[in-house]
Amino acid sequence: MFTIGDFARHGRVSVRMLRHYDVTGLLRPAHVDPATGYRYYAAVQLARLNRVIALKELGLTLQQVQQILDEKVTTEELRAMLRLRRAELEGAMTAAAARLVQVEARLRSIESEGHMPTNDVVIRSIPAIRVAELTATAASFEPEAISPVIGPLYDELFRRLDAAGIKPTGPGVASYEDAPEGGGRITVHAAVQVAAPLQDGALRVLDLPPVERAATIVHRGSMDTVLPTAQALAVWIDENGYRSAGYPREVSLECPDNQDDWVTELQTPVIQP
Repeated sequence: MFTIGDFARHGRVSVRMLRHYDVTGLLRPAHVDPATGYRYYAAVQLARLNRVIALKELGLTLQQVQQILDEKVTTEELRAMLRLRRAELEGAMTAAAARLVQVEARLRSIESEGHMPTNDVVIRSIPAIRVAELTATAASFEPEAISPVIGPLYDELFRRLDAAGIKPTGPGVASYEDAPEGGGRITVHAAVQVAAPLQDGALRVLDLPPVERAATIVHRGSMDTVLPTAQALAVWIDENGYRSAGYPREVSLECPDNQDDWVTELQTPVIQP
């Protein structure tokens, strides 16, 4: 038998927690000294303690934990519940990390207000190019809505190109437009330059039209950090008397494994009223 202090150390919990579990009926001591009121626990009770802690970490209330334990949940059932909870937590951590990246990008934009160099902006014409393309719909133009769509879209595009025996001959070209169904949804275009006959169907090959005049700027780094560069381009367009005249494109010039080393050209069609 263990004193409550020893049992707490073995179970890696606090004495206060064990006292609370006693009061709620979740984990009664194996023995209570009638003279002193001291609680004593048996080593076999660690199994129930582990189940209580695991179920509580799943987000269940103590009342729900009590009900599950009374129904004698099996080890395999508990393991499945924990796996599900782990997947949920990993998803939440990934989403939180992505949000932090976007907050950092917003902060850099705020810090660079009035100081962002725009001398790298170049006005030039963009020739027509032939691309293979897949499209999908994102819920909005927010990064957390676009990123989960465009990555898998490119993975599937390259899988289909490989199956069709078509090799890319130039850079990837991503673009976005308002979806026909409205509601703020965005049609995401994931394309890559190819030399192949025009075709429709599961793998669409089409010609992107030329752009007579586009304001362009090069972004270096992950597209998760593109915001300051994109907003610098927008500032330059407005300050130099131009207006946007179509949906912008993102042309992947260099895409090594390390996204921090990516080089992407942003192209916005413009007119000068």
